[in-house]
Amino acid sequence: MSEAKLRDFAALVARWSAKINLVSKSDIPHLWERHIQDSLAIVPYIPPNIPFAIDIGSGAGFPGMVLAIATGIPFTLIESDKRKAAFLMDAARELKAPVKVLATRIEDAKTPPAMLLTARALAPLDKLLGLAAPLLASGGICLFPKGKNHELELAPASALWHMEVERCKNPLDDQACILKVSNLRHVGLPS
Repeated sequence: MSEAKLRDFAALVARWSAKINLVSKSDIPHLWERHIQDSLAIVPYIPPNIPFAIDIGSGAGFPGMVLAIATGIPFTLIESDKRKAAFLMDAARELKAPVKVLATRIEDAKTPPAMLLTARALAPLDKLLGLAAPLLASGGICLFPKGKNHELELAPASALWHMEVERCKNPLDDQACILKVSNLRHVGLPS
């Protein structure tokens, strides 16, 4: 992991946030703890030998850009907000991060399915799985950091999706977890 590159990325987020509000002003002094470290909490749950990954609703690059920098895994970042996508492209170029940015809606993204899909603070789990499923390769996993109400999201998601869910520890917050979703299949589809 390149902590120096992650610090440089945090500085870019802070600088661009003054122009396009990537993160709230109140988050800037806590950027490392609230966003970088929270993104890094996913790293221990990434399976080995992932050739590339997809991060949906990438926003300011959490967790996709951070994970690409920290692990060296090539990530495709999908972000529909053109200004945020421009930031991600600029950050990738400046930091030489292994990312490709798609400035489009998730539903319209043209990219091969990945064995690893991530998203952070994008949508409730039932909606998130609908966005993720078309981009997830057979046998792939999703890693979604979720807050203290993650259990409340599982019931509506389970009504729509067959899946295996593992609740992985988030070392930064005892009430939060990282949901590791595998064997994802819509309820209406055959096995």
